[in-house]
Amino acid sequence: MQLSFTSTISVQQDLTKDRPIVLLHGLLGQLSNWKHVKERFGYKYRVFAPELPLFNGLRGNNLERLVQFLENYIVQNQIDQPVLVGNSLGGHIALLYTLKHPKKVAKLVLTGSSGLYENTFGGTFPRVKDYSYIKGKVEDVFERKEVVDEALVNHIFEIVQQKSKALAIIGLARDTQKQNLKNQLPHIKVPTLLLWGLQDVVTPPAVAEQFKELLPQAKLHYLNNCGHAPMMEQPELFNLHLSNFLASNYAC
Repeated sequence: MQLSFTSTISVQQDLTKDRPIVLLHGLLGQLSNWKHVKERFGYKYRVFAPELPLFNGLRGNNLERLVQFLENYIVQNQIDQPVLVGNSLGGHIALLYTLKHPKKVAKLVLTGSSGLYENTFGGTFPRVKDYSYIKGKVEDVFERKEVVDEALVNHIFEIVQQKSKALAIIGLARDTQKQNLKNQLPHIKVPTLLLWGLQDVVTPPAVAEQFKELLPQAKLHYLNNCGHAPMMEQPELFNLHLSNFLASNYAC
């Protein structure tokens, strides 16, 4: 799979639509993670899913460079007042963008977001050549193991086989763990929806509770039988809550 600063999937059947949603995947995520969201909302909203440049030689402040990528992406695609929807690392990037541009974001949706605490899978790869081990580590992230198909495992296994990509993942994972946004979150005033897997072991429910406490306009919904990727594990419930949240801001 090729990753670049310009790659994207945009679901946009009607050019008159002016309600933008930007979907931001996680550290080991991919664009297909948002399949059910894009199918549900693409007919009514301008849905953008940029492929974050996780392996493009990031150095120094990796998180800031991903924020810069998002800044450029939003400008290039003429996206005005988006709803930012972020899973895991994607939520972290959405938070940093909102802190930097508080008047440019309509709403936030965070699901399994880093930014406070994350027990990340990408922190180390002690048995990188062991396919069964990698498969088990991937399954640990999900409560619903049936979500973990061969394509998903192969995607992650192929990444960690390449030294440069594995090092990039490890570096980003460490950066997310080091950066705690506790003191900055109260400055985010935009309406925020927290959709959290009740069985999330990467960012446990206690993390969601802390986000709710720190974000002034946050609402929290738990999804049962669900781990770190609610949009994949409980797509119908995820989309229902997201739909209600969008409707509260946009006239239907």
